[in-house]
Order: sequence, then C-alpha cells, then structure tokens
Amino acid sequence: MSEAVKPIDVAVGILMQPNGDVLLGQRPEGKPYAGYWEFPGGKVEPGETIFAALQREFKEELGIEVLDGEGWCGVEHVYPHAHVRLHFYISRSWRGEPQSLEGQAFAWQGSVGVEPLLPATVPLIEWLDLVRYGEAGQSS
Repeated sequence: MSEAVKPIDVAVGILMQPNGDVLLGQRPEGKPYAGYWEFPGGKVEPGETIFAALQREFKEELGIEVLDGEGWCGVEHVYPHAHVRLHFYISRSWRGEPQSLEGQAFAWQGSVGVEPLLPATVPLIEWLDLVRYGEAGQSS
C-alpha cells in the first residue's frame, strides 16, 4: 500500500508576448526529466503565495521581474519522482530580458516545436492556443 502523498505545489509561469509567443525552458542535466521542455517555474516554499513563488523563481532562473500574472489553470500530475500540483499563471508584463542563469536553454515559441515536452505540459499546449489565438488549430 502506498500512503497518500500530499502534492507539491509548483508555481508555473507562461510569459506571453503580444504576438502570442510563449517562453519554454529546457530542464537542466541532473534534474528529473533532464532535456525535456516545460514552462518555467518552481516549488512554492512554506508561507509563500503562489504568485510570490513565481516571481522568485523567474528572478532566480531567468533574471526577470514578473510584474503581473493571471491565474489560468491548475493541473495535478503524478511523475515517478513526485506528485505535483501545478498552478499556471499567464504573464504579459515583466521587466528585463530572460537570461539563462542556471545554464538551461530556453526558447520563445509560437507554434510549439521543441521536443520532448514534459508530460504535464502536453495537454496545456492546445488549451493555451485557445488563449493565444482564440481558437485551437488555426492551421490553414
């Protein structure tokens, strides 16, 4: 019998440019799922609000100051190494240009073309297209 594990709260940020492009980062070597692409973010510390965690993580990982964030959705996902509760925020306003402060690759994506995507990220891409473009599947 496995005992119920309380999910780890994780703040996840989707930086969205005016044209709808979003920032994805690649998980660095030494972390579970190294090489997989995801939206940046990190664990919420005790006593920290989710948005404060998001701001802290973006400053630590990318050197930018997130100025606003709109709560978008929450997703729970059980990985072999962790049970996480992901809290997604969409931010259209930040100060500074993203830099790779932890050695991770990152890329602005319109139509998401990087692979592999972290499993919890995959279903969100289609939902995100509804936010970015108004309708899923705007291919001609």
